[in-house]
Amino acid sequence: MGTGHIMRMIALAQAWRDRGGKALFLCADITPALEERIDTEGFHLEKLDASAGSRADLLATCSLVARHSVLGPATSVVLDGYQFDSDFQLGLKKQGYGLLVVDDYGHTGSYHADIVLNQNISAREALYSKSAAGSQLLLGPSFALLRREFLDQRKRTRPVPDRASNLLVTLGGADADNVTKKVIDALAGSGLAVKVAVGGSNPHLPTLRQAAEAVTNGTTRVELVLNTSDMPGLMQWADMAVAAAGSTSWELAYNGVPPLLIILAENQRENARELERQGFGLCIGENADLDPKAFCVAINRLASDSTLRASFALRGQGMIDGFGAHRVASCLAGGADLELQVVNEADFKLLWEWANDSATRANSFESSPIPWEQHKQWCCAKLGDAQCRLWMATNSEFGKFGVVRFNCHGAEATISVSLAPDARGKGFGKKLIEAACDRIFSSSEVSLIRALIKPANKASLRSFERAGFQRDVGTMVKGQPAEQYLLYRTLQ
Repeated sequence: MGTGHIMRMIALAQAWRDRGGKALFLCADITPALEERIDTEGFHLEKLDASAGSRADLLATCSLVARHSVLGPATSVVLDGYQFDSDFQLGLKKQGYGLLVVDDYGHTGSYHADIVLNQNISAREALYSKSAAGSQLLLGPSFALLRREFLDQRKRTRPVPDRASNLLVTLGGADADNVTKKVIDALAGSGLAVKVAVGGSNPHLPTLRQAAEAVTNGTTRVELVLNTSDMPGLMQWADMAVAAAGSTSWELAYNGVPPLLIILAENQRENARELERQGFGLCIGENADLDPKAFCVAINRLASDSTLRASFALRGQGMIDGFGAHRVASCLAGGADLELQVVNEADFKLLWEWANDSATRANSFESSPIPWEQHKQWCCAKLGDAQCRLWMATNSEFGKFGVVRFNCHGAEATISVSLAPDARGKGFGKKLIEAACDRIFSSSEVSLIRALIKPANKASLRSFERAGFQRDVGTMVKGQPAEQYLLYRTLQ
């Protein structure tokens, strides 16, 4: 089991726990470093004494799930690994468990899962044409599973130097083929400051230390970072990266780090090519074919071209909003028909129309109509403000039906919610408030949310009360009286 599989399951377990659920890890052939990481995250691990994907593994899995389950048949099992064929899936389904299968390239052929998740940009329905009737397909990077530490540290904008000087190398937790050494050797004379993330499962540490010492001189510095718990910090430090084209590619995209992508396994091939085609990173091919000279040319090209790096960063951050784990957890729980997505420029006109609706203006603390140019400037400022979260709400019935904004100040945030005129009076206000508050609590340091509402806005007052907000002392906003409601984080 690769490190990336465990890390993305930790992300899903975090999102599940944020919903009030419990998560148990069942693993065969897991390294001590990954055992420690699961324990550090506060999750329980059971080790299976069976060959992964075997009949014995299936029986042991069913037994352990039954023993630990507190919800009986409502318990869900998530499979992440290439050993779990259609028979293994069917065996779990026969026990009455909900089943989610995480996949990367349609390797199984047929699927017996309630939900199939493929977070890669190359994911397409044709890969799952033999899925069981009624299977729900979650395809693409909007479902990418990012751990909470990435959500906590992302910067909306990051400087793009004329020439890159800081390079992050991250090629998986184990790197059995020792591609990391090839990369270090090729960086001799590059003039870069290099940090190499080496996982706790990597068996080549002595060789890597020797290679780093050999390459380091007056202009080039190579530092090994062992079993880091702060990958987001390394990505914030880096001007660019050399990385495998698996789950790490989504972490880099989210942080706006332009990458050179190396294909380390079959399941990464389509993802790497498609990422390059869609404007995020340069794919430098299979690890077995890595040519040091061609690699150096690619490194120098990316390091010296600030326009290209800026383009990659912008495209990466546009691909992924960081809420994938929560979307998957919601589907696993039965799926509330509500999605929250970061507002983009295409939404500005619709938001302007909603904002100038007569009822919206009457309930605002500034009731005069909003000119179009002023609205555009406001939207651009909010999207560029690291302390602001501006999300569009959608569902299958109305499409885009509401917008929510959080102005964050450390551990506190003020919420503002607005619904489309034809979505009012249908109970969407409560659902939107609950979903948005769950999201901000789980993806930031916010522990207190404040709502300020005009006393005459009875519908909004009811929505916040039904969503769990508690009334506090009244206050004044822009010279007008306001009711004040508070919601504190309760799930840790």
